[in-house]
Amino acid sequence: MVTAADRDVITVRELDQLGVPRQTVFYRASDAGSWTRLLPGVMLLRSGEATTEQRYAAALRYAGDGSMITGLAGCALHGIRRRPETDVVHVLIPVARKRASKGFVEVERTERLPTAVIRSGFRVAPLVRALLDAARQLTSLDEVRALLAEAVQRGMVTPASLAAELAAGSQRGSSRCRVALGEMSVNVHSAAEGWAYRLVRGSDLPAMWWNARLLAADGTLLGVPDGWIDEVGLAWQIDSRAYHLSPADYENTVRRHTMMTAAGIVVVHSLPARIRTEPDAVLDELRRSYQAARQRPRPAVTAIPGVTRS
Repeated sequence: MVTAADRDVITVRELDQLGVPRQTVFYRASDAGSWTRLLPGVMLLRSGEATTEQRYAAALRYAGDGSMITGLAGCALHGIRRRPETDVVHVLIPVARKRASKGFVEVERTERLPTAVIRSGFRVAPLVRALLDAARQLTSLDEVRALLAEAVQRGMVTPASLAAELAAGSQRGSSRCRVALGEMSVNVHSAAEGWAYRLVRGSDLPAMWWNARLLAADGTLLGVPDGWIDEVGLAWQIDSRAYHLSPADYENTVRRHTMMTAAGIVVVHSLPARIRTEPDAVLDELRRSYQAARQRPRPAVTAIPGVTRS
């Protein structure tokens, strides 16, 4: 019987096929028994709380053939790290199947059922679909930014593939996805950069390039600042702790700062929290730094924008 189960998870129908009497199943799943009823018709062949993997197995057993995990659970199985934690397992099923959401399983019927991939032994929606199924349900724009940006930065998906999936899928809850993808189109990579982008977009400062590569005259890479005003050679660094958690990261940041200033670049540093709580003060610092940068010749630096200007 154990060999028919997946991670000690099995359905009552499978137990029937194995010849286990229903009376035995009911007793084992009762308070006096040693099994746990996870979902209607789905058993855990031991007592106690199910592990995350056992919940995944139970969700797929409950949803039936052709089902697959998507949303935040799907993102977790694909290896996405910057995502909200949840106990909910979101699954996709064919539109013709009748199956209601129960317990920790959220069932979504869809006419656009993709071809599943296997991750850690589970049927999972392709990452582009899982990301957008998750993002549509998130209520925080910063969480959407972080979720999508990680996958793009790690080369797991492209902004174009996300945009195509967003256009083809449900438009419910898509507004935050559109904002995040719009920021990606100008090479904005993170939530903190998103705040910065929105702050300067409506200001009187010249257009910024985002995450441009700065090269010295000999081709040496000087740095990749978050923001860059090309006409005067001003770099804006958003000093987020999330990207400087190790001594090596901090050392690299200091080295790049030294190389940029040595090349004559005016470098402005801002903490993400100040962009949100003191936007006027941050803008004033940028304006004063911009005016100072205008007073000296533009340094002999070549800037290669990641994509189009903001």
